[in-house]
Amino acid sequence: MSTALPDTQTAPATSPSRLEYESSRAQWSDPRYQAFMLMRLTFTVAPIAFGLDKFWNEMVYWPKYLAPWINHIVPGNGQDFMYFVGVVEIVAGIVVLLKPRYGAYLVAAWLAGIVTNLFSYPGWYDVAVRDFGLMLAALTLGRLASVYDPPFGRRR
Repeated sequence: MSTALPDTQTAPATSPSRLEYESSRAQWSDPRYQAFMLMRLTFTVAPIAFGLDKFWNEMVYWPKYLAPWINHIVPGNGQDFMYFVGVVEIVAGIVVLLKPRYGAYLVAAWLAGIVTNLFSYPGWYDVAVRDFGLMLAALTLGRLASVYDPPFGRRR
């Protein structure tokens, strides 16, 4: 016969995997977390897809978006510069996948450069405004990542 009071007995231990599952499930039901993950997916897939296309020009002929003044100062021709652009975009998408806290700001900075390029000569203002909106969305991902993606060396 036990002499311990019923309310002082220890509760059965819950397995860590069960706790992790419940925590993960609760997080996925949070609309803010859903927005974070949707933006993370978007800013991973889009830069990688567009970066790869810089090598084949299947979606669009990318050098036509390059401002003439930039084409004159970079070595080679417009397509050569697009190879560099493609590599940067692929790397940016991978960084967003691995560490959105930092990758989001890399994508935002890259989009700021694209917006500057497109506003610097006539004909592409509509695309520049769209890319400005994407830049704001990348900055928003960075802010959300400050909540959901811990800095290097820290765990949640």
